[in-house]
Amino acid sequence: MDSKDRNTSHPVSHFILLGFPCLREIQIFLFSIFFVTYILTLLGNMAIVCAVRWDHRLHTPMYVLLANFSFLEICYVNSDVPNMLINFLSRTKTISFAQCLLQLYFFFSLGTTECLFLSIMAYDRFLAICRPLHYPSVMTTKFCRSLIIFCWTYGFLWFLVPVILITRLPFCGPNVIDDFLCDLGPLLDLASACAPVPGTVLLCGTMSSLLIFATFFYIIGSYSLVLRAVMQVPSAAGRKKAFSTCSSHLAVVFLFYGSVMMTYVSPGSGQAEGMQKFTTLFYSVLTPFFNPMIYSLRNKEMKDALKKVLGGS
Repeated sequence: MDSKDRNTSHPVSHFILLGFPCLREIQIFLFSIFFVTYILTLLGNMAIVCAVRWDHRLHTPMYVLLANFSFLEICYVNSDVPNMLINFLSRTKTISFAQCLLQLYFFFSLGTTECLFLSIMAYDRFLAICRPLHYPSVMTTKFCRSLIIFCWTYGFLWFLVPVILITRLPFCGPNVIDDFLCDLGPLLDLASACAPVPGTVLLCGTMSSLLIFATFFYIIGSYSLVLRAVMQVPSAAGRKKAFSTCSSHLAVVFLFYGSVMMTYVSPGSGQAEGMQKFTTLFYSVLTPFFNPMIYSLRNKEMKDALKKVLGGS
């Protein structure tokens, strides 16, 4: 009884991230797999950033946005993967309260920024294909730069209030998070175990849903208009080039949003045990890994630029 009182009367100073509980040998194997994936993700996205930076043919809004998106992916994987790799080798798997909340803020802010970047990339393709005569006068260098600044700024402001509210929640004892990072759902579950927090759960769920669905439906609406315009292109070569440009973006959109919707539309709603960590793993680790391949395989200009960066002919 005394032990229980002590456990619930003091605020939590650290959390335990369970990650992927398994035998030590399997933990080391998983560390090797994810370490290689992490390095390849960094190299692939850095190659795209360098290709756009060094090839003057790619100094257009579409590729400038892609380079910023690749840089964002580098930041995104660095917000959670290094700590996950450390936990694979750690015996205690602990993270301090401050580090946990800081990781939550950066992870969500970068995720919000990604949603916004995918939206303005869809807007760029809409202008280029549906309004080609207006495209040079609308998507100027100055306007493109303003869109990029908007994405980064607004991305880091959107979840600031929810994160501040989460720091004030009553974490009174339970401190085990069945995940590989400090995610929204598990943290709300721990706080709810101490006292009901319906207001914070509602706010987080509403803001997550609003961001996800608003940007997703905007992207789908933009590409519906793009596809309708592409079908009216008289030449087969013109249609093929437009489809090639848009299909890679749509593939990234569906990979990202498919797993995000499963995770954050209703945080703290009691998902199947262990399911959230795998959906989070998919969009936070695997999607940034696949993005460079998706964007480069079907884009001749990008493939040529990458060959130069990698020292090919």
